[in-house]
Amino acid sequence: MPNGYLAERRRRRGLLTLSLAVAATTGGTALLAWAWPENALHLTVGAGHGRGLSQNGAFEKAAQGWTADRILANYYSGADLADIGATSVRVRIMEQDDETLDVVSDSVFYVAGRRVIPGQAAHLTPTASGADVTITQGCDGDTLWEGATDDPWAYPVTEGTARPAEEQLEICGGNAFRGVLGVALDGDAFRTVNEVDLDDYLKGVVPAEMIPGWADQGGTEALKAQAIAARSYALAENRYTYAQTCDTTDCQMYLGTDKEDPRTTEAVESTSGRVLVRDNHILRAEYSAAPDGGPLTPASAMEIGPALTDFPAVQSPGLLPSLLSPQSPQTDTTPTELDPETGAAPEITTPGAGTPTYTDPSYAQQTVPGAENPTTPSNVTPDTPARPNPGNRTRGVVPLPSPGSADPNSLHSDTRGLPDRTPPQPLAVPTVTPTPRAVATPTPSTPARPTYAVPQPTAPAVNHQSPE
Repeated sequence: MPNGYLAERRRRRGLLTLSLAVAATTGGTALLAWAWPENALHLTVGAGHGRGLSQNGAFEKAAQGWTADRILANYYSGADLADIGATSVRVRIMEQDDETLDVVSDSVFYVAGRRVIPGQAAHLTPTASGADVTITQGCDGDTLWEGATDDPWAYPVTEGTARPAEEQLEICGGNAFRGVLGVALDGDAFRTVNEVDLDDYLKGVVPAEMIPGWADQGGTEALKAQAIAARSYALAENRYTYAQTCDTTDCQMYLGTDKEDPRTTEAVESTSGRVLVRDNHILRAEYSAAPDGGPLTPASAMEIGPALTDFPAVQSPGLLPSLLSPQSPQTDTTPTELDPETGAAPEITTPGAGTPTYTDPSYAQQTVPGAENPTTPSNVTPDTPARPNPGNRTRGVVPLPSPGSADPNSLHSDTRGLPDRTPPQPLAVPTVTPTPRAVATPTPSTPARPTYAVPQPTAPAVNHQSPE
């Protein structure tokens, strides 16, 4: 499998992926899709559930000059905005249910402490203690190595967010994903999980939930509102023991990187960390493609998820990490006598201090035909990163524009098309806060390598129903 093979497959598969996405996002609702030049779509869809943000209404309001904040205030009355720091999310890839995870990449990647090169594939089958791993030539070629690991994850060649396409992991015959891919058992059933930076996840969600081309028709603020609602919805989810959310319309539509678009990516990045909250808890901000109008659902009638304090806060401006670590040479600045021969002060370092070492992952054992089976890696327990000192963090809650205010973005500063409404009575909603989730990404086993822990239209009809 030569380099560039996966990229070519992605291009050939584009039309099929688009067709499947249209079918999936309807959630069984009758839909008629017309293909237009430049990948534009005109969609005729059903009504949706009508709670929270109306994607069609958001687009219309954005085209009239409404800001994202004003759009959100309209659909989530009683909610506030807050900012959180970087965090990650685990997503169940439901198309992979009861299947092994078969991974390839255009770059080197790592499984079970082994270096898997382009042209090879790794196959992970979940076990009670981790995963059984088989490495083959190509997705279905000859077996090169078999073994077991207690670290059931595949890691891309380098850490970090917004990685280029050639460094992403791809499921054989399926989509490509940012972040890491792993397997888990759900009883006796196989599950595939994508752990990914939250904004990298949203880069795949927003273009699957809303039409990127709306940005060219004055709808940029609608895309931003969608990004904030989708971010909030994902963080308020807590569906499984092994993943917070899923990749279908049962949760939010997520197709990995295959539908990413620069216009929706900009909407995600420009609102990075911004979430909807109620009572200092993340709001499960429902939305759909329902037509605008009719009674609006207040935030008090929507479920809430974890508390803001369960997530990393935004680092205060101007704070820089220390450039010295305990392993770094510490120069003793105590005055000392000059060398009588050279006239120079001798360099004095703290006893026991040494230069930090870093193991280049390229030194990991490469899988080649005929290689002997290595020893199963030792047990690896994911490390939970230490939360930054609260004194060095900020988290502010900002009210959305309120009705009747003098703010030009106030909900009622422009009363066109706003019928007289009696605010509905808040529904009784459970406010049980789920158990806080660790936001650490599993650390790969030997050899040592960086972890993925993060400090922390008409549009398709998307029915984000509340779990029963």
